[in-house]
Amino acid sequence: MQQPYMVSQAVDAELYQQYAPALFAYLLRNVSSREDAEDLLLDIFMAVLEKRSSNGLDDQRLPAWVWAVARNKVVDYHRRNKHRTKVQIEKVAGMLFENEEQAPDHVALKNEEYQQLHKTLKELPETQREIIQLRFGHGLSCGEIATVTQKSEGAIRMALHRTLKLLRTLYTRNEKGGML
Repeated sequence: MQQPYMVSQAVDAELYQQYAPALFAYLLRNVSSREDAEDLLLDIFMAVLEKRSSNGLDDQRLPAWVWAVARNKVVDYHRRNKHRTKVQIEKVAGMLFENEEQAPDHVALKNEEYQQLHKTLKELPETQREIIQLRFGHGLSCGEIATVTQKSEGAIRMALHRTLKLLRTLYTRNEKGGML
């Protein structure tokens, strides 16, 4: 003997199979997205299940009532969305990151590169790190760095050249996992 709950589930599944395809097609024609149609279909069947569980609906009136609920759900949907402007997420994402440098993946890669560079800069001797910082961090010319460090401009140019060469070597070594 079948339990009442199992009979109810079988009837509910049969109702869904009978009405869902046509209701879903109707909803797709009347709402703006597939996701909205799926949500409304769920709402319709929740209402059907509630009505059937309260024994307020006989099998003869069920089809008309289901379609009336579907129509009312579509009307409610349009009332709610009347003043809302809808934009698809793909378009918004494209607009947010028109400049590729602002895209999250690009920003994350840049941050990794900056961390690697910062780590590599720490490996430099203090005087070389200071020259790099003055030149690229503060934008000073070699002549201005010479004045600050009280060295000749030629010595600063040579030190900057050697420092950049060492920095490239260290950076390449660190990228390859510590091997030169």
